[in-house]
Amino acid sequence: MCDTLVALGNSTHDGSVIFGKNSDRPWNEVQLITYSPRSNFSRGEEITCTYISIPQVSETAAVILSQPWWMWGAEMGVNEYGVAIGNEAVYTHEPLRNIGLLGMDLLRLGLERGKTAKDALDVIISLLEKFGQGGGCAYDDPNWLYHNSFIIADPKEAFILETADKWWIVEKVKNVRSISNSITIRGKGDLRKNGIIQYAIDKNYCKDDDEFDFAVTFSGEPISPTPSPYSREGKSTILLNNNKGKITPKLMMEFLREHQAGICMHGGSESTGSQISHLRKVKKSIHWFTGTTLPCISIYKPYAFPIQGQKYYNSGPYTMINPDWFWCKHTSAKPVNKKTELQVIENSIITQVNDLIVQEDKISEEKFMEKINLLNLESWNKSCVLIN
Repeated sequence: MCDTLVALGNSTHDGSVIFGKNSDRPWNEVQLITYSPRSNFSRGEEITCTYISIPQVSETAAVILSQPWWMWGAEMGVNEYGVAIGNEAVYTHEPLRNIGLLGMDLLRLGLERGKTAKDALDVIISLLEKFGQGGGCAYDDPNWLYHNSFIIADPKEAFILETADKWWIVEKVKNVRSISNSITIRGKGDLRKNGIIQYAIDKNYCKDDDEFDFAVTFSGEPISPTPSPYSREGKSTILLNNNKGKITPKLMMEFLREHQAGICMHGGSESTGSQISHLRKVKKSIHWFTGTTLPCISIYKPYAFPIQGQKYYNSGPYTMINPDWFWCKHTSAKPVNKKTELQVIENSIITQVNDLIVQEDKISEEKFMEKINLLNLESWNKSCVLIN
């Protein structure tokens, strides 16, 4: 269970692209903010993903990931070129496989290998077709299998990619869009895997070309053109549409803290990590990560590339949980009674980041990054104080 949202420049306050995601996972699954630097590799090397190994490329981009501790892939993240990706679990007519690339592996591979949203889209599609998707999606539940959908965004554009085993379809985002654990692309999309319509006809998913509607055809269920306002998908769509032209990173934080429909999810499945990326065309993009469970009781911390001097863990996978990880301490403390203090601290950090953005043309990049680094550490340090 997850929710991923995006607003293009024609729908945001400042003309940037704003991406957001809550990662809903088993409530006790640690999710770390990790970093992998830009790296070079020799011809013939392979990369070991969560379950399978695939050929490595000659160079990978630096990435910040919100990463479940046990897997190679990630629930969401962003690279040094300003490409942000979030994935969703979806279920279709097509078979679920016990081996392959996790959707989270595909996400990380897209970030490491794509300099634009379109590049990352092409990377994921190519790897999906060649290696397939599959494997247990929880550390202690190998039977939790699903297909994946993605929002892939950069400072100029965004795409929805939805999959059913090795079949895929793409929609180019026009203004605002969200996805929430169901396939949503209606009709034939903007791009699709060759042969998908004939395959659906052969499988009796639809009668003919005219009847093909990806969401209906591959889910096998009637779908309302307007999702219920009480569903996460419906609520996120309403929040985005009702705020076109006003959307800011702070407003996106409010969307991801919504409780009526459960966008901020509590319970056995819980929002175990959250990311917002303020993707700017010319200036530095700012990325906000909680690095903790439940955004409603977390502080979003600012990041910008290069992230040396900011707080992160080395990229996983890890072989065991370390109880000293901040995620574990925060989960144990659950500072529900300190929401007001959390909000005051976060508002102060956001104001300082916004002031810094206003001054960006008047100061050096070195000074800009020095301030971002200090604000990143301040947000983490104050988060520590609140749970002790």
